[in-house]
Amino acid sequence: MDCLPWIETIRRGHRGRASCLGLATAACLALASCSSTSPHPLGKPTAVSIRAVTPVRSGVVDLDVSSPAVGRTAVRIILPRDYERRPATRWPVLYLLHGCCDSYVSWARSSDVVHFFATRDVLVVMPDGGRVGFYSDWLRGPRWETFHLVELVQLLQLHYRAGGVRAIAGVSMGGLGALDYAARHPGMFRAAASFSGIVDTRLSSRESARYQRLVRANGADPDELWGDPQADARRWAEHNPTDLAARLRGTTLFVSAGNGQPGPLDAGTTTSDLIEQSIDAENLAFTARLRQLGIPATVDLYGDGTHNWPYWQREFHKAWPLLAQALGTN
Repeated sequence: MDCLPWIETIRRGHRGRASCLGLATAACLALASCSSTSPHPLGKPTAVSIRAVTPVRSGVVDLDVSSPAVGRTAVRIILPRDYERRPATRWPVLYLLHGCCDSYVSWARSSDVVHFFATRDVLVVMPDGGRVGFYSDWLRGPRWETFHLVELVQLLQLHYRAGGVRAIAGVSMGGLGALDYAARHPGMFRAAASFSGIVDTRLSSRESARYQRLVRANGADPDELWGDPQADARRWAEHNPTDLAARLRGTTLFVSAGNGQPGPLDAGTTTSDLIEQSIDAENLAFTARLRQLGIPATVDLYGDGTHNWPYWQREFHKAWPLLAQALGTN
C-alpha cells in the first residue's frame, strides 16, 4: 500500500467491579418504567422505554428495552468510573457494535473492554443490532438505525446522563454500522473505527450475493433489507461505506483488517479464512476510495490474520488513542 500524505498508514503485512451498583443502580431501577421524552435532532420523542435494569457486575448493567422501532431488545452499558461521584456530569459516549450472528454481549464476552473501561470516564454502550440487522432501517422489518440513533440516544440522555460527544466502533457487520452511521449522520460521531468491517457490499455482484445468502441463512428475507442489488442499487449504495466515503470527511477514522491467512494470534491448526480474505478486498477498495477523496484515515491492513476477536481486541487498543482524543478523555 502506498503511504500517501493524507493517510497515516501502519505498516501493511506486519507478521510479526462483582457487586450491585448502589445508588446508581437504584436510580436506574427507579427509572426503568419511564419512557423517554427528551428531544433529539434526529427525531421526535418516542415511546421507547426501559423495562428492566439488571446489574451484570460492578459498573456494568444490562437494559431490557421496549422499542417501537425493533420491539424488545437489549443493551449492555459500562458506566463511567466516576459516574456516582459526579452526579451532574454529562459523559462522552462510545458505541461498540457487534458483528453478524452475534449480540450485544459480544464485546464484553470476547474482549477486555470491561476491564479496560473500569478506570475511564466514558459511557460505553453496546446495543443489540440483530443477528443480521446490518444497522439499517429495513424496507420491511426492524428499524435498527432508528433505534440506535434516535430511541437509544434519548434513553441515554434521559437516564444515563449521556452527553453530545460521541465516537463509534464495530467489528465485521458492526464496522459497516460504525462507518454508515458516521457517514449518514455527519457530525453525530467525532470518530469511527472499523475492525475487519464490511465496507463494500457492492464490490462485485458476487460480494452482494454473499450478503444476501448470509441474511437468508439467518432466517430473514434479504429483499426486505435493501432490496435487490441491481434493481435497488441506489438503496444498497445508501448503506455502503465505500459509496458513502465522501460523507466521512471531518470524522476521525481508523480502518483495519487482515488478509485471511493464519497469523500470530491464531492457533497452530488454523487454516485460511475465506471471510477475512473477502473483507481484505473490501477494505482495500474502501481505503483506496478514501485516498482518492483525500480523506485522512489511520489504516492498518496488517496482513496475516483471520476474522476473529484476538485481532479485533488488538486493533481496538491501537485505535483507542484516536477515539479517546475525539471523546476528549484520556
